[in-house]
Amino acid sequence: MPYVEGQTVHDADAHVMELPGTIERYIDPAYREALSAKLSKPARDEAWVDQARALQQDPEFRAGQAENLLLRKNHQALGAFDPADRPLAVDLLGFASQLVFTTAGLSLFALEHGDDPTLAVEAARAHNRMMVDYCQVDRRLLPTGYVPLVDRARALEVAREAIALGCKGLMIPSQVPRRHAPSHADFDPLWALAQDAGLPILFHVGGEQKLDPAYFNNGGPQVLDFHGGAENFTSVSFMAIPVSIWQTLPVLVFDGVFDRFPNLKFGAIELGAGWLPSLMQFMDSGALAFGKEERLQRLSARPSEILQRQFFATPYPHENVGWIISNVGEDMCLFSSDYPHVEGGRNPLKRFNDSLEGVSASGRRKFFRDNFISLMGRGLSADLHDIPGLVAA
Repeated sequence: MPYVEGQTVHDADAHVMELPGTIERYIDPAYREALSAKLSKPARDEAWVDQARALQQDPEFRAGQAENLLLRKNHQALGAFDPADRPLAVDLLGFASQLVFTTAGLSLFALEHGDDPTLAVEAARAHNRMMVDYCQVDRRLLPTGYVPLVDRARALEVAREAIALGCKGLMIPSQVPRRHAPSHADFDPLWALAQDAGLPILFHVGGEQKLDPAYFNNGGPQVLDFHGGAENFTSVSFMAIPVSIWQTLPVLVFDGVFDRFPNLKFGAIELGAGWLPSLMQFMDSGALAFGKEERLQRLSARPSEILQRQFFATPYPHENVGWIISNVGEDMCLFSSDYPHVEGGRNPLKRFNDSLEGVSASGRRKFFRDNFISLMGRGLSADLHDIPGLVAA
């Protein structure tokens, strides 16, 4: 019996849990040593890798796959790193599709602010090969490609290659590049390529500017994250997650990128959505206050309306999704499980359903199905829009 029954649900945020050394296998050998030196290393001895593999092959452990589907997290989860197991995981989850992101590869964003832009580009190309390779086992797995913005000249090249490989969405950082805006005119060919391919531009947590470390020096003991370490979010560092996209989205709208490419869709994944109503109002206020700017006079509509036309976001399961939808409309929010990460929780469907209390039936259907289809465009084949045997009302 699958986790989801009787309705079509698309998962806008799922992950592969790469074992150490995985991304390095896909990079040009000339850059392998440099990439390995930049990637963060697990704070554990290497024996855990063999233990993780052995556990996934243990008959007794595998016998409990169905009943422990959402209880086992990270490398213990079914299909976490072995692509051969992922189709069964999707079957048991009951999702119509999963948009799949990297885990270890999220650290590649930092290379864009390093001193070797060529390494950043080559690492992105390796990431894209890895993601397509993992997802090729099942059409329901939609691989995301990564396009670094550090090199304006090569961004188009990386994106074109990612699409040719089979990536179904193009991920860019929400943090501004070091020397130019994400709305720079040189990126217009990139946006045109994505629009013509019918694929979305995606932001994901990890690509934002991190909280200044000084905020952690409060004179008390170090606060650990929910994994018991210090590498993930705490209540304070969590506050910085939307700061970069709060700045990047207005630039893309005010500088006319959304209007020049009106069929291009953008999605913020695992960045939450509680900030979205305020941002939309703030953008409208800014456009009104500085309305004499020629670029603002050229906008096709109010900034909030432009976002409603082309932008989507995945709320966290602990956010008040009903409140968000009541303030931004029914066409912007997406369901996500974050499988197999701990942050996704043990029952995301229930948590979201509880939070959607008071939302109309059509609004719920949009949250679980329709909005994802709108975001993904041609990245989601029409025959995958619905679970076989189900037709959307």
